[in-house]
This record gives sequence, structure tokens and C-alpha cells, in this order.
Amino acid sequence: MVGRRRRTAEARPSSAPSDPVPPSDLVSLSDLVSPSDPGIELAGIRRGFGDTLAVADVDLRVEPGSRLGIVGPSGCGKSTLLSIVCGLDEPDAGRISVLGATTAPGRLAHCAWMPQQDLLLPWRSVLANARIPLENQGRGREEASREVWPLLERFGLADFAGHRPAALSGGMRQRVSFLRTLAAGKPVLLLDEPFGALDAITRADLQDWLRSTLVGEPRTVLLVTHDVEEALLLCDRVAVMSARPGRIVSTFDVPTFDSGPTVGGPAVGAGNGRTAGSVRRARLADPRFIALRDAVLASLERAREPEAPEAPDQDAPRFRGGVATPESVR
Repeated sequence: MVGRRRRTAEARPSSAPSDPVPPSDLVSLSDLVSPSDPGIELAGIRRGFGDTLAVADVDLRVEPGSRLGIVGPSGCGKSTLLSIVCGLDEPDAGRISVLGATTAPGRLAHCAWMPQQDLLLPWRSVLANARIPLENQGRGREEASREVWPLLERFGLADFAGHRPAALSGGMRQRVSFLRTLAAGKPVLLLDEPFGALDAITRADLQDWLRSTLVGEPRTVLLVTHDVEEALLLCDRVAVMSARPGRIVSTFDVPTFDSGPTVGGPAVGAGNGRTAGSVRRARLADPRFIALRDAVLASLERAREPEAPEAPDQDAPRFRGGVATPESVR
């Protein structure tokens, strides 16, 4: 009986709002995403493990507040790059800067990592899992619960705040995992195959949900995925890596596909009332999107050759507004 009362009390903080909090009132780090920030910069990054060279001569720049997707063959070093960016690993050679921080502790202070597995603690409720980053920062349970409650409301999880992870669907568990990543309050989000373990329908729903969420909660995002369409749907730019040792062989700018406002999901738009699903279908059918997807897939196919990884071609076409124009690869 005592355990039941404890879980019930934890389901809603004493000061939690009785009505959903509008997006404008939610905790946001948009003031920390400034065009004057240095963003993420990697220059000549090399990293090996024993006799295996994982990544070699990687040059990348992620503009502040933008979203970069990285696609490449399995084992090409995509996750290794995320480990280096967030300060959990150090390169053998090269320079790296995350919002101006170059040391491992400094980079880690700016980054929050969401892995493929949700890694929710099974003995904790949804609310208790969501507030873990704030507790790690020294906040009390009540204070941390009050801070994450608006996010639970916004992401449609408030009614499940007292539930354990075992009672949730895979999609809901991933939403809790992303909420927890967002609640960490870091300006840089590193997403490592966040929806890779989900079925196609749930994955599509969460891609729409994540895209609208990042509009309301802007961050500098580095997304690793094997799904080219996912990268193009969620990111401003897409970089293709070669087979091991991983190198950046091409980058593509993703044009703005103006499909109009949407309704449904955590973010509600006004106007024509199109659903996120209809906007998604229109985008996937857009000739510009199809041409860009095919170009990325062609580059990815060439990048699979382990014997002769493709070198950055200064004359390779880049896509701007869906039109290929000769421009050097950044």
C-alpha cells in the first residue's frame, strides 16, 4: 500500500499545472543557439583502435542551431565520431571544437547523447526517468519533477508519468528517452540511431514528432542513421561517410520543403490543418526530395567500397534548393 501511494504521488508534482503548458512557456535553450556561436568543428580527425583505423582525416562543420545527418556503411566510424564530439573519447590526431570548447570535459558539458537503446531504468517511473539529468545536476526530486513536467505534458506523456517503462510501447519509451535528453539542458544533441529499433510505422510517426519538436526546441544536432530518408527529413545537411576507415566523401544541403503547417502531435500549427502524415507524404513525393535522396544513395553506394574509399571531390555537385551546383565540399 505504501508503494502504491508513493507511485501515485509521483505521477503529478504538487505544483504541476492542471492544463497543458503552451510551447512558448516551455523550457527552451533557443537563447543559447546564436549565429555567432562557433558550432561544431572537426578538422583532420583520426582515430584507431589497435590495428584498426576507424576514422581518418574527417573534416566537418555544423553551424550553430543546424542539424547535420551522417550516413554511411556499418562500421565506418559514425558512432566513434559522436564519442569524440561529446568528449567520451579523444582523437589520435586532428582538432575538434564544440561551441568553442576543445577539452573533453568542456565538450561533454555542451552535449547530450541519445543512443539507439532507450536505456530507461526499469525500476523508475516515466517521471523519475525523465528527471535523471536534473538530479545529476544536484536538483532535488520535487524541483526536478516540476521542471520536466511541462515536457511530459507537451510530449503526451503526462498520463503515463507514474508508469514503469515495461508498461510503455517502444515508441513511447523512445519519446521518454528523447525527453530525458532534452531535459539535460545541453545546446548540442547527439542522436545515435534513435529510432533504429522501431517498426516502420512507429519510426515514421516519431520522425514527424521529432522534427516538430526540434522546431520548438532548437538545438545544434548531430544525427547518425542508416536511413537516408530519415536524415533528409530531419536534417539541414547530410554527410556521407566511406567504409572504414571512415572519411567524409560528400555533403548535401537539404532544401526547405514548404508543405504548410500541420496539426497533430506535440506541436500544433494553424492554417490549412494538414496532418504531419500528409505533409510527410507530400515531401517524400516531391521531385526535389526524390532527386536528392537518389543522389545521396548513389554517393552512399560508392562509399561502400572498402578498398578505395572515395576522396572528397572539390568539383562534386552539392544540392541547393534541389538543384545540383558545382561547389566544393565543406
